[in-house]
Amino acid sequence: MPVIRDRISKRGLLMALAMLAALSGCSTTDTFEQPVPVPEIEASAEFKRVWSMSVGDGHDGDFLYLAPLNTGDLIYAASANGEIYAVASDSGKVVWESEFEERIFSGLGGDGQNLYLTTENADLVALSREDGSELWRQSLPTEVLSSPQSNGSLVVAHTTDGKVLGFSATDGEKLWQYDGTVPVLSMRAAAAPLVGGDVVIASFASGKLIALAAASGQPMWQYEVGQPQGRTELERLVDVTGQPLVIETAVMVVGYQGKLALVDIRTGQEIWSRKASSLYSPMIGGGEIYLASANGDIVALRGSDRREVWTQDRLAWRQLTQPIVYEDYLVVGDFEGYLHVIDREDGKLVGQLEFDDEGIRVPAQRLANGNLLVFGNSGKMAVFQVKPQD
Repeated sequence: MPVIRDRISKRGLLMALAMLAALSGCSTTDTFEQPVPVPEIEASAEFKRVWSMSVGDGHDGDFLYLAPLNTGDLIYAASANGEIYAVASDSGKVVWESEFEERIFSGLGGDGQNLYLTTENADLVALSREDGSELWRQSLPTEVLSSPQSNGSLVVAHTTDGKVLGFSATDGEKLWQYDGTVPVLSMRAAAAPLVGGDVVIASFASGKLIALAAASGQPMWQYEVGQPQGRTELERLVDVTGQPLVIETAVMVVGYQGKLALVDIRTGQEIWSRKASSLYSPMIGGGEIYLASANGDIVALRGSDRREVWTQDRLAWRQLTQPIVYEDYLVVGDFEGYLHVIDREDGKLVGQLEFDDEGIRVPAQRLANGNLLVFGNSGKMAVFQVKPQD
């Protein structure tokens, strides 16, 4: 769900969210559209709940992206009001829980040893994966909305004012800082950086994808996902807010009012691109690329030549999450808290569930056992299987 940020207060940003909730599109002729009602469908697939629980107050009324961290056997989840849980992914059993004394502003990141989060007061905090106890913290220049990311030795945070900072995972020592540029107006959303052994790839509101050396933070290459066009700041929005998708030696990236592209991860050279507009990462399955367009269309593209296979347009302007592949289906959430099931073969809507009346902002996740993890804005967290109806 897009919203703009300007050089105004955080509360002012939340007011801007209410005014610009429907800002989307793929050209400089965008209009403010009303979301369509929940479509009536003939269901042939259903959600079967495995377990569910509540994670505090969830986003607690703030426009955040507190996605749970799935590490295989365990799921780590946090709420804005400071509740943190470690949960067994197969059963939902709480392994430990912790009360963090500050408001949490980002979803949890992690590596083999630690968890990482950022606070409302712009601190980066490392926690023990064993019990949630605090290990170290560092002050950041300004707030961070995306989850901090780590390769085990380096932790990277990307602030809303375009700075990318690298810290030692051991003790939090600041190692480097890269200062990117941010336009006057941009979406209140940010892509988590990709942190590899040698390279960090960060996405910017300026429409650029930039590779930084993991050891020094020095830029290695940059790629322009979108180029600002138009006379007004709204027309010139070209944010890249979805984390790039790694495919062997390349990354796939999409921008708002920009393009979908495959880029060589070593050189930044474009392999292919096509016009697109989306706020979330693409998804790949069965040789096809699935994209939740900014206007609410779900589009399937043939991976070999990027030709359109089908488009599902019955969810227009419902502010959809990234589509997640689940066997023969795609699953997306929307701003009213509905989960929608789409047949991957023809794009038909085949299932539906009202999950959280406060909405769904973070995409669902596939667990190691194949089940589907869903986290709603109110803090509802559940694991489902999606099955053909009996």
